[in-house]
Amino acid sequence: MEQTLAIIKPDAVKKKVVGQIIDRILQAGFTIRAAKTVRLTVRQAEGFYVVHCGKPFFDNLISFMTETPIWVMILEKTDAIEEWRQLMGTTDPNEAEPGTLRRDFAETITRNAVHGSDAPETAKREILFFFSEFERIAHL
Repeated sequence: MEQTLAIIKPDAVKKKVVGQIIDRILQAGFTIRAAKTVRLTVRQAEGFYVVHCGKPFFDNLISFMTETPIWVMILEKTDAIEEWRQLMGTTDPNEAEPGTLRRDFAETITRNAVHGSDAPETAKREILFFFSEFERIAHL
């Protein structure tokens, strides 16, 4: 089994489609190992998205991710990272496949409804960013 981080972003929260997204996650065979809502501060958002610091869209991304609380989840499934990325769809909702979350719920390439880790190392770092208690449990 593999784990990945999933985020339901402010645009999806504002549209009140969180339940629909969670339902689609469960229908796709994922197990939700942990979930919580978080209201990111600017500093936290900058820390999470540090890899994008200096890019032209960085300030807008930080502003967007701090608009409302977000939902963060640890998803588990065989090939969870790849399976979650397929369910999300490409970053640009206009190019995403029909039936993907971004095609169905995203507004723009920036306001794209959901986030997912892109590799095992990224998943570990992102999970620990939001769920640091799992590191303590893993070391008991």
